[in-house]
Amino acid sequence: MNYKTLDPSKTYLITGAAGFIGYYLSRKLLEQGCQVIGVDNVNDYYDVNLKHTRLGNLEPYENFTFINGDISDKDLVMKTFEGYKPNIVVNLAAQAGVRYSIENPDVYIQSNIIGFYNILEACRYNPVDHLVYASSSSVYGANKKVPFEESDFVDNPVSLYASTKKSNELMAHTYSHLYKIPATGLRFFTVYGPMGRPDMAYFGFADKYFAGEPIKIFNNGDFENDLYRDFTYIDDIVEGIERLLSNPSEGDVQHKVYNIGNNSPEKLMVFIETLEKALSKALGREVQFEKIFEPIKPGDVPATYASTDQLQKAVGFKPETTIEEGLQQFADWYVDYYKLK
Repeated sequence: MNYKTLDPSKTYLITGAAGFIGYYLSRKLLEQGCQVIGVDNVNDYYDVNLKHTRLGNLEPYENFTFINGDISDKDLVMKTFEGYKPNIVVNLAAQAGVRYSIENPDVYIQSNIIGFYNILEACRYNPVDHLVYASSSSVYGANKKVPFEESDFVDNPVSLYASTKKSNELMAHTYSHLYKIPATGLRFFTVYGPMGRPDMAYFGFADKYFAGEPIKIFNNGDFENDLYRDFTYIDDIVEGIERLLSNPSEGDVQHKVYNIGNNSPEKLMVFIETLEKALSKALGREVQFEKIFEPIKPGDVPATYASTDQLQKAVGFKPETTIEEGLQQFADWYVDYYKLK
């Protein structure tokens, strides 16, 4: 396994630094002495207090510089690249969420298409060693064949969010081909953990429980044919990204796409029961959600399941955190953060 380890002498630009993955990646790099430039528009898609908490945890690092700005502002992006001359760029800024893309399509085009185009243009005029960017398991759409492999046909997205992510892969491929930009796309599979995104189901379930409300489960109440999800713990995601940073792909077109998932999907109901147990342990009393079963939502897919062979071949890494471990970490953090003990 000949992959290069992280180079702390380089400057890393991370967009979406106040976001879930962006925060953890920034922290990991800062702990190793890297120079990190974080960009985020700290929008109110979900509770901004959480974003400010994450940023507050990064501020004490002397090697951290924060820019409050939007990647859809081309002028800001260009000035940031010219001013800080990053060697490695990780674009995690994006409007996330499948269901929200049905209600509010404008922000997806703005952030995920125009914003990413601006990043590519900046890399074109300010050459970088490597551009790593967030794609999504959503690009697989309603693919029936599992596990999902990077070579699968992904031209039938079932949400606008997925379309923007597939577009990012195509745009990166083109820029890589035309301007020799080494680029790597990461198809993330349902990332969860402490300080995660409140719009994600597991976080919402905890919120509902403590508000004394029932949780809604969009699986038709069909336990035989339940939804499957490849839940990936945040530390695994960050380790996968970190290992790839100094290892751009080689060849004529220096563009590659990897799945980054847990490679062991869980039934949604098993995940929910595991969360109940984790919260019970964190609180020292039994937790049971009141459940309402509803039809599957438009844009949702029946299963996500990552083949992680390519990532393992490239950097010798395969996520291994179980949902029991990961959800316990989340539950302990949640109870502590919201002072529920």
